[in-house]
Amino acid sequence: MKVAISRGLLEQIMSEAAADRREVCGLLLGTRERIEAVRPAANVAADPERHFELDPVVLIAAHRAARAGGARILGHYHSHPAGQAVPSRTDAACAAPDNSLWLIVGEGMARLWVAGAGQDGRVQFVEALLDIM
Repeated sequence: MKVAISRGLLEQIMSEAAADRREVCGLLLGTRERIEAVRPAANVAADPERHFELDPVVLIAAHRAARAGGARILGHYHSHPAGQAVPSRTDAACAAPDNSLWLIVGEGMARLWVAGAGQDGRVQFVEALLDIM
């Protein structure tokens, strides 16, 4: 799978992650082939240095906007300030096998993952090609 993103949007996410020692997070919006917008969200997790939880106000507003004809929610982004840009065990435990996109920033790089269903029915992350335009 290949998903396009503009250099500007990717730089926005990378800058946000570089500016905070806590995990940053937000939504990815657009079409299945292209991330057209991002919506940063506050990380409301109890331990934001090691986990993320999207602000439910932002998430609900994005779902309402999508139902009203706005941009579709493709997934989300978050950072691993002290780790790699790969899904963690916590990510796997919290993910649903719904084919949503997970853009993860870590060690100064961003990688894109799709949360699909493994043979056992649990989440299996498969890396997708992030096509930077």
